[in-house]
Amino acid sequence: MLTFYRRNARWLFGGFLLAGFSGFGQTFFISIWGSEIRADFNLSHGDFGLVYMFATLASAAVLPFVGRLVDILSVAMTSFLVIVMLALAGVIMSFANSLAMLVAAIFLLRLFGQGMMTHTAITAMGRWYAENRGKAVSIATIGHQFSEALFPTIFVTLAALVGWRESWLIASAALMVIALPLIFGLMRVERVPQSQLREIAEHGRQWSRGEMLRDPCFWLTGVGVFSPAFIGTSIFFHQDYLIETNNWQPSLYYSSFALMAAMTVIVSLATGFAVDRWSAVRILPWFMLPLGLSCFVLGSFTAPATIIVFMLLLGISYGMTSTIFGAIWPEVYGTRHLGSLRSVTISLMVFMSAAGPGATGWLIDAGIPFSTQLLYLGTFCLATIAIMSIASRTYQSRLISAPNN
Repeated sequence: MLTFYRRNARWLFGGFLLAGFSGFGQTFFISIWGSEIRADFNLSHGDFGLVYMFATLASAAVLPFVGRLVDILSVAMTSFLVIVMLALAGVIMSFANSLAMLVAAIFLLRLFGQGMMTHTAITAMGRWYAENRGKAVSIATIGHQFSEALFPTIFVTLAALVGWRESWLIASAALMVIALPLIFGLMRVERVPQSQLREIAEHGRQWSRGEMLRDPCFWLTGVGVFSPAFIGTSIFFHQDYLIETNNWQPSLYYSSFALMAAMTVIVSLATGFAVDRWSAVRILPWFMLPLGLSCFVLGSFTAPATIIVFMLLLGISYGMTSTIFGAIWPEVYGTRHLGSLRSVTISLMVFMSAAGPGATGWLIDAGIPFSTQLLYLGTFCLATIAIMSIASRTYQSRLISAPNN
């Protein structure tokens, strides 16, 4: 096991950094400045939610086309272009003085941050590894927790010193000075898979994007796989609302991100080993359970201890989801067209993350408390376990009957 990590350190660390620096385009980071953005642009919770939804939906629509770059260009060159564009998005956010510039900034942040940075990292891990795919994906996705644990505290502190707009310039500088040379240097040597299992997989059925989209089982799986993006994004987008309505100390809430990140890392690594041992298909039905429980906890209680319990449960959910999301598609649809396939799945994930803030923000403005919405979302999570079980059994039947030549 240690030999695997040592021999593949450069590629695993590159994937980790790609996922980590995608944090500048993730909702948890953008929403830190939710109050300042609403104040500067005179937006309500619902108004900002709709702006965010529109910009994110636009990025989701473009992503399937841009996402194919990783099938055409090397991982290093794709990373280079994506990092430069994400840095540009941070500059635009810093200088945004109109609603149009705000929309453009969010569009680019979502497209090249949450979308392409994550897509490039997980596609590389899924394509380069087969026998140890779960471990590779889990290492890369831990980068998300790295940013969730560090970025809020660092940049809230910086914003207090220099201002929230200036903190975006610092983020862009970090991308160009730290992320770009490190990631490009690590990824400039493409890994050539040597696993015998990979060779077998390449000779099995390699689904095209159109074939995958026509597969009913893909959409059954999507009911669960894409839902965490809707729910998690909604929660983080409305974190100011939760802090205000529950009378929580902001410092306690933001410091709890480190707890969630630590739990996510532990569960992600454990899920990676489980995927390599039993396959992502077998453990597919259960990843929605901790997310449902986290919704029930956050929707039912307001004591400060709620933050701790919620973050622990969310960490379990994120740890399972991130690894399964990266491993399930190459496992059941092959690796030959993985960039094209994953660009669609990432686009759908971004679409769900766009719909969440807009829909929940509109319901808050309509007088339906977010706590009530969370109870319904928790019930939905539990219901999806049955749907995921159907998809899991179908995938297992296909893999058992698939030819081994």
